[in-house]
Amino acid sequence: MGPHHRPPLLAGRWLRRLSPFRTSTSPWNAITLNVPGEQGNWWHFLAGAPFFLAFPMIWLRLRALSPSQAPAKLGQRILWGVIGASALGTVSVETPFLLHLAGTSDWQRLIVLGFGFGILIASAIALYLRRRQLSATRATRIALNTAYLANAALCLVVYSDAPGAFSSRSGWFVTLFLVWPIAAEIAWLFFRPTGSRAPQGRPRTA
Repeated sequence: MGPHHRPPLLAGRWLRRLSPFRTSTSPWNAITLNVPGEQGNWWHFLAGAPFFLAFPMIWLRLRALSPSQAPAKLGQRILWGVIGASALGTVSVETPFLLHLAGTSDWQRLIVLGFGFGILIASAIALYLRRRQLSATRATRIALNTAYLANAALCLVVYSDAPGAFSSRSGWFVTLFLVWPIAAEIAWLFFRPTGSRAPQGRPRTA
């Protein structure tokens, strides 16, 4: 194998080890259908894909540091398409729990449905009610964070009983830490007063 093949190989190994929720099961394993026990299927794909929303979330945060660098309309439309696809994916992931097909206990089923549907529905209602007070960029950030948070909360419950050492479940603990600041940011974006400049003094008339 030539040297030019090594970077992709190393990148693949790094992504496979990135933030596993249980032994050999990370978001990258899920979207590549490489889950132990030949369990890779549509459920794991839809549960793992929303974790990659972290990249546009970081991008939007960096853009927010410069108000003049708001995303173009095309960029926002693409982001809303990704957000919608992620929300639909989370709803699809919830379906086995809704139909009693997931094999979980009643309390797990209730928590999974409450977090998944609850976060999406509550945020959608709040976005609609405050649509006139929110800028397009802020609304996009809220929706993006909501799509990530709903799926992350679901996965935290599903994999809460997964066996293994800390290193094999590092993604679960990292996600458990991250959901709190993400939830706080959603609330802050909803209720932060819209910035406005102080009114200037009236010009003097002769």
